[in-house]
Amino acid sequence: MHKATDMVPAPVLNVKSALTAAGAQDTVRTFDDDVPTAAAAASLLGCDIAAIANSLVFELDGTPLLILASGAAKVDTALVAASLGTARIRRASPDFVLEHTGQAVGGVAPLGHPRPIRTILDISLQEHPLLWAGAGDHNSMFSISYGELQRITAAQPLKVR
Repeated sequence: MHKATDMVPAPVLNVKSALTAAGAQDTVRTFDDDVPTAAAAASLLGCDIAAIANSLVFELDGTPLLILASGAAKVDTALVAASLGTARIRRASPDFVLEHTGQAVGGVAPLGHPRPIRTILDISLQEHPLLWAGAGDHNSMFSISYGELQRITAAQPLKVR
């Protein structure tokens, strides 16, 4: 019997299952320290902050829009909205994020959500051979290539900054 502290949280299990179901490797790593920001993750992993794929949830006409953006810069929401041909997108509330992803802000993964979410992939991430993304909670990350991340999320590559 596992102690409660040894158990993998449900959101992380969902990400692990989604990775393998998509034909990707389960590269999830769980750390003792929280990695709720791109800077914290890059520091812990010893990688460039630009190689962290932040999973940022926005609201577009009442529906979620997931933008997988480089940790190196802020998303230009006006640019993304114009590229998508919509008037405006706005940052989603923590409750909206949890409702649509099953994951809390700071630990949102690109996949493992209750239902598929329209996803945009920051084209600047393709400059890095290995990316790291959140894996469902504040302590877990997984590694993946740009092409594989695009494939398993069916993301639309787009300039986001």
